[in-house]
Parts: sequence; structure tokens; C-alpha cells
Amino acid sequence: MAKNWYPIIDYDKCIGCLACVKSCPHGVYEEENGKPLVVNPDACVEFCRGCQKGACENSAITYFGDKED
Repeated sequence: MAKNWYPIIDYDKCIGCLACVKSCPHGVYEEENGKPLVVNPDACVEFCRGCQKGACENSAITYFGDKED
């Protein structure tokens, strides 16, 4: 698991669909007040973009440690 790679949520773009919470098999997210919260960033798998590309339709997720951004 990665300590230099984890999701960052742009709450201005997030619509609270919680697709990221539902799609992450690693327990990185939890729901709080109808919004996703990154509660376990160390569990995020380096270079996995499942929650960003496969779940988030509003481009609300970027990653700490992402060299592409």
C-alpha cells in the first residue's frame, strides 16, 4: 500500500453520489454527512485510479503524489 499516493476530494466538484466509497475495495473512504471522506489514505494502492476513472463522474478526485497533474 502507498503512503505517497492517496485521493484528494475537491468538494466544490463532488456531488455526494458516493460512487468512490462504494467502488473502493480497500477501505480508503467512509461516508460522512452525505459526502465521501478519505479516512484511510495509507490503504490506497499506488497508481490505482479506480475511484477517479471508474466511479467519479465529476472529476472531483485527484491524487497526492500524482505526477500527471
